[in-house]
Amino acid sequence: MNAPDFNFGPERRERGLTVVGDRRDLMPEVWRSAEMAPSEPDGPNLRDQFFKILGLALKHRWLILACCIGGLVIGFLVTFASTPIYRATASIQVDLAAAKVVKLDTPDSNPQVDSYRFYQTQRELLQSRLLAERVASNLDLGDGGFVNPKPSSSWAKLKRIIFPDKPGEKSDLAGRKAAAAGLIQGGLSVFQASNSSLVSISFDSPDPGWAAKIANAVAQGFTDLNLERRYGQSAYSRKFLEEKLAELKVKLEESEKALVEYQDKEQIITSKGKDQQPLADSDLLSLNSALQGVRTERIRAQELWQQAERTPGLALPQIINDKSIGALREKRAFLASEYQEKLATFKPDYPDMRRLKAQIAQFDSEIERAATTVKGSLKAQYESLLQQEELLQKDIEKASGKVLEARGKGIQMQILQREADSTRTLYDGLLQQYKDMGVASATGVNNVAVVDRAQTPGAPYKPDLKKNLLIWFAFGLFAACAAVAGLEILDDTFKSPEEIEDQLGLAVLGFIPKVKEDIFESLRNSPVSPISESYRSLRTALQFSTSNGLPKSLVVTSPNAGEGKSTTSVALAINFAQLGMSVLLIDADLRNPSAHQLLRCQAENGLTNYLVGSASAGNMMQGTDVPRLCFMASGPLPPNPAELLAGQNMVRLLSSASEKFDIVIIDAPPVLGLADAPLLASVGAGTLLVLGAGETRRGVVKAALKRLHFARAQMVGVVLNKFDMRAANYAYHSYGYGALQYYGYGNQSPAKTDANQI
Repeated sequence: MNAPDFNFGPERRERGLTVVGDRRDLMPEVWRSAEMAPSEPDGPNLRDQFFKILGLALKHRWLILACCIGGLVIGFLVTFASTPIYRATASIQVDLAAAKVVKLDTPDSNPQVDSYRFYQTQRELLQSRLLAERVASNLDLGDGGFVNPKPSSSWAKLKRIIFPDKPGEKSDLAGRKAAAAGLIQGGLSVFQASNSSLVSISFDSPDPGWAAKIANAVAQGFTDLNLERRYGQSAYSRKFLEEKLAELKVKLEESEKALVEYQDKEQIITSKGKDQQPLADSDLLSLNSALQGVRTERIRAQELWQQAERTPGLALPQIINDKSIGALREKRAFLASEYQEKLATFKPDYPDMRRLKAQIAQFDSEIERAATTVKGSLKAQYESLLQQEELLQKDIEKASGKVLEARGKGIQMQILQREADSTRTLYDGLLQQYKDMGVASATGVNNVAVVDRAQTPGAPYKPDLKKNLLIWFAFGLFAACAAVAGLEILDDTFKSPEEIEDQLGLAVLGFIPKVKEDIFESLRNSPVSPISESYRSLRTALQFSTSNGLPKSLVVTSPNAGEGKSTTSVALAINFAQLGMSVLLIDADLRNPSAHQLLRCQAENGLTNYLVGSASAGNMMQGTDVPRLCFMASGPLPPNPAELLAGQNMVRLLSSASEKFDIVIIDAPPVLGLADAPLLASVGAGTLLVLGAGETRRGVVKAALKRLHFARAQMVGVVLNKFDMRAANYAYHSYGYGALQYYGYGNQSPAKTDANQI
């Protein structure tokens, strides 16, 4: 390596400045185009979320794969260790109401039943404790091997060996029956198809024979129990009605007896018939009716008598219409006619004429007496009717008094009468209902019938290997997702450029992928490699990082050690030198220098010698195998690095170097715990922070930035180093970062030097 020539010719310096100058001239147009570009919508869209989730899946693929495989293994073991369960199913038909042989007008002839509540009740009855105990008693399950069967699976056999039954355990018959009823309830399942009255009764058991027996026993037991319940309800109802009828019969007799005793005591006599009433009321009604009739006759007779008095002679209609008077008048008219005929011959004094005249006078006298008699009869009839009216009026007054007296006594009689009538009506209704219920209970049929009896199953119902594997695979996948979410929540390091920009407010100038290749070999000999493209992208971003373009002096630091700041410094120096610029790289890490190892240079003399004043800057600079790149090593490690860096010699070095070189890159120590980096950042024209992706905690980074801001460092941006492109390939493919895959990322040769860690 040749010593550097610090007296650059005008053409060389002009060449470097031209490149930089041209790019600075483009700055305003670039920024204006960036401002005019359409802004992206706030918040991640669905596509970004998909790529982010896919990136997390790729990042934690081994964890997810392990959880899923573990779930499948657990599912297989659970299936293998589970006891085979057999299921037998019997079908019954449950109707809302039983068919009627005879139709009677009973209260339950046309019941209004809610079908959903009815069938829900039947399902609960099928799974009731009462039915389970009945089946256990009918099958005598307390004495068999149903309660404590022999183990059929490997796990059950192992459990029986480890935990054997204690002597005398479950020896009580009542306890075994109770346990059998509990097992029946636990293994029983009831299902009803929609819009159907068919109910399926299934029982699960390790023994296929027991499964079929118990399913059939439950179906038959439910049928018998339903019929017994119906008969029991009918018998209870009949017994209840018998008791009520006996009570009502006694009550009816007592009420009727009390009514009769009261009538005898008060001497109340009622008329017989449908509408019974006291005789006083009947007599008063009869007298009123008779009085009305007599009064009507009296008024008519009075009118006739008054007419007779006003009519003179024989002009009264009653006289004219009288037959006896009419006969007398006919005879007189005959004599008068004869007298007139003879008067033409004889004189009035003739004896025959006097005899005829005397006869005529006699008839006139008889007619007069008869007319007088007729008028007298009219008067007598009027007076008789008037007397009858007066007598009836007196009788009515007496009867009214008796009626008022009887009504005072009849109030209590009516109360007793109503009580007797209501008791009789209730007794008759219950008696008729009792008779109808007897006929209905004798002719009713069961509304539950067994349709299909259960058959002994030929194959186990469960465990289902496919189902268990699917369930445990889903559980493993869920556990993997929960683990990934937990790790991501607990991991508060920066893993993506977006997180850095959102939380730190600094621009991410570039990201360096995590590779296994020799970085500097790729930078020198493979310009199309992904790592070369990444550093070229970072170099370009630095040229546009400030309003004046590329900073004349750039301090490269990191929050902690091992994040790749030295590698970044050397790589940037090589890239700028390859661009044709004169570059000076200063290894200012006076505690743990490493840049000389990357450049394969000596480190015996360097920055320390200049800072203590024992040597000039030109003598401490050495050339490298990269054209236009000069390097100043750290030199001997001093006991007080911060005091040396805080002196005026460091400022003079940067001032003079900035005039001779296009850019001065300073490899500074880490920020936290040391004062070196803030001191260097305060004198540098720009500071670049290097972060290891997924390594440094966010609080540490923010604390480092806080120290740099206190030192008034000019932050140009952040570099995300050791970026895992495999884990974030899908998440950043939409940003164009997937182009690195096109250049062969992931297919590089094994690493010679893990330069990302320096």
